[in-house]
Amino acid sequence: MNWPDTFIKEYKIYIKYIIIFAASYAVRCVVEFIYNKTQKKTPETAAPAKTESQETDSPLPGDRQAADGKTVVSDAGGNFYYDKYLTSKAELDKIPYSLPRYTPEEAEERAREFYQLVNSRRSCRFFSSDRVPRTVLEQCILAAGTSPSGAHTEPWKYVVVYNEEDRLAIREMVEDEEKINYERRMGKNWLQDLAKIKTTYVKEYISEADCIILVFKEPFHMKDGVKHNNWYYEASVSISVGILLCALNNVGLATVTSTPMNCGPAIRRYLGRPDHEKLAFLLPVGYPAKDATVPDLHRAQLDKICTFV
Repeated sequence: MNWPDTFIKEYKIYIKYIIIFAASYAVRCVVEFIYNKTQKKTPETAAPAKTESQETDSPLPGDRQAADGKTVVSDAGGNFYYDKYLTSKAELDKIPYSLPRYTPEEAEERAREFYQLVNSRRSCRFFSSDRVPRTVLEQCILAAGTSPSGAHTEPWKYVVVYNEEDRLAIREMVEDEEKINYERRMGKNWLQDLAKIKTTYVKEYISEADCIILVFKEPFHMKDGVKHNNWYYEASVSISVGILLCALNNVGLATVTSTPMNCGPAIRRYLGRPDHEKLAFLLPVGYPAKDATVPDLHRAQLDKICTFV
């Protein structure tokens, strides 16, 4: 008996199972292919995923979705929404607007002074227990509220927590989720990038700082019982927080921009905030501790972040 016959006889049972498995897998692939083929929608009928900047109203009759994702509007009846927009009488009154006109030398000096101010801002994780005056925070948050927003919807809500018991409870919620983030969710690339900073899931600064500011974003708002979208709310809230960071730094207050993952709903419920609000940022705010340190990081120079055309 030659070797192929011997091999087949000895491993006959294993060969049988391999053939059965391969046949079963092939049948499964064919069935899945046929199912996906029958379920797949054409580009014209597929419902596109809505983004925060898209209108949520249903398309008008005759409109369709093109292959490139753009909406092709039927010419029948014209563009109803735009025609209505052009004829709308809802328009704000106009007021005069002007700014001081500085000489080039004055403007450059002011720009340099502002850069030096904001360049002194650092992410601080070590705070003293000294009291932060509420009146100072009020002015800083008013400054944050000057941020531009889509259609002037102002989709931000600032919640300041001074109470130590509440801050400890919020810290516990954050650390419970951050422990999972560091150990399982974020993966090795995240930990490798953080290695030079050596942060952990322990967030002492939430309870050590005199207060924390929680920034909630609002995807929509209600007016007279009707839901209205807040356009570009993600970008609007981020710009507002950027202004707040500058305002806090201007009065000698430190913070670190924290974006807690997965604990937002628990914190929202704990604070009794409306269901539609989503936690965007958690900012511990206080005066730096006397022995505070920050990583010796260096910011990119102008030629690395800007191109003049």
